[in-house]
Amino acid sequence: QVQMVESGGGLVQAGGSLRLSCAASGRSVSSLVMGWVRQAPGEEREFVATVNRSGGSTFYAASAMGRFTMSIDNAKNTVYLQMNSLKPEDTAVYYCAARRTLGIVSNRDEYPYWGQGTQVTVSS
Repeated sequence: QVQMVESGGGLVQAGGSLRLSCAASGRSVSSLVMGWVRQAPGEEREFVATVNRSGGSTFYAASAMGRFTMSIDNAKNTVYLQMNSLKPEDTAVYYCAARRTLGIVSNRDEYPYWGQGTQVTVSS
């Protein structure tokens, strides 16, 4: 079983930055494909970013490309999502997700393990 706890959310003005953290336990993040998925009020969950087990390959949703960066710290068993140039439309609950597989996972429905989420609010 994999447990994940997200942190780092908050309220930020448009154009600002936040760094989300996802601390995993139960398995090493180096044995998992990790992802970030967000859900805005009244919307379905939306894939944001994923990284493969080695951390050498990442994939981003078009909405995140060029602004968000996902990374892994194996020593801390933690993954991060650095979010820059934030926009009001980035407002959502951000979830960390994981899957025991190879490659990357860009389909939000293919993640069996989820954290509890952290709220990100971007004011205009």
